[in-house]
Amino acid sequence: MRQILALLCSPRPDGVSDSLARLFAEGAAEAGAGVRLEPLRRYAIAPCIGCGACARPPHNCVLARGDDQAEELFALFQAAPLALLAAPVYFYSLPARFKAFIDRGQRFWAARSSSVAGAGDSRLSPKPVLAALAAGRPRGGQLFNGALLTLKYFLAPQNARIQDTRLLRGLDRPEDLWARPAVCDALRAWGRHWGERLAALAQDGRAR
Repeated sequence: MRQILALLCSPRPDGVSDSLARLFAEGAAEAGAGVRLEPLRRYAIAPCIGCGACARPPHNCVLARGDDQAEELFALFQAAPLALLAAPVYFYSLPARFKAFIDRGQRFWAARSSSVAGAGDSRLSPKPVLAALAAGRPRGGQLFNGALLTLKYFLAPQNARIQDTRLLRGLDRPEDLWARPAVCDALRAWGRHWGERLAALAQDGRAR
């Protein structure tokens, strides 16, 4: 079975969102699913410069050269049968490096917008994506809205869609998470659920 990709999108190693992803991975492992924990912070990602070159076929990014690793990350994402995006919320939005990676997805939007590229994509079922977002702020009716909208429109041109979320407030440090054992158990259960679903989908595919 192919591995679930868990993209750790915080600039801080072993922070809250990393911990959310690891709890999910523990549960998925109990269901027999492998999870690849991939920290975004280890990748060199040049920020989009708005040059417009990707608007023209073949819709490649001029920054995808040298030490830049954005395309390596996109390839991992596209190969995974299921992806988990784990990130903190900063100022009602996503961290800078993650946003830089999202902006590099402009080339997918350009390709999807062309009549030729868009014709075949709609025939495929969207890739399921999970989002685990953590905020230190305990209140705010729209606390996660900006991040979720950004993710929605980042994923759509890649024929991917958020299927499930865990939106957690009042978690400034990992200790805040460990102090909530029921939340930790629920995150492991979430991983088991999706590990089981992934195994069922793989079994169904083999049966066909």
